Amino acid sequence: MAIMITDECINCGACEPECPNNAIYEGGTEWRFADGTSLKGEVVAPSGVYQADTSHTPVAMDAYYIVSDKCTECVGFHDEPQCAAVCPVDCCVDDPQHRETPEQLLAKKEYMHL
Repeated sequence: MAIMITDECINCGACEPECPNNAIYEGGTEWRFADGTSLKGEVVAPSGVYQADTSHTPVAMDAYYIVSDKCTECVGFHDEPQCAAVCPVDCCVDDPQHRETPEQLLAKKEYMHL
């Protein structure tokens, strides 16, 4: 499953630079699949088909957020999600709306980082 940031977020920003997939954005910031990945052109994601360079509406406006289609829980990079490891208020938690197996997470990582 992907990680999500709860309403307990204090906007410290510690999580953002730790994400190897660039899946974490500051509230109000538009996001793209191409950000921090090797994706170009058409992107096939769990939620649909997109263009890598197309900007998307922020998931949250007032707090940091995680794009679930880009989150791999750091599988293939680290032994644990780095956002959760550095979060001072423990607001980076499993997202029950986005369940994926370790194999699916690794495949997503391989797809984004050719």
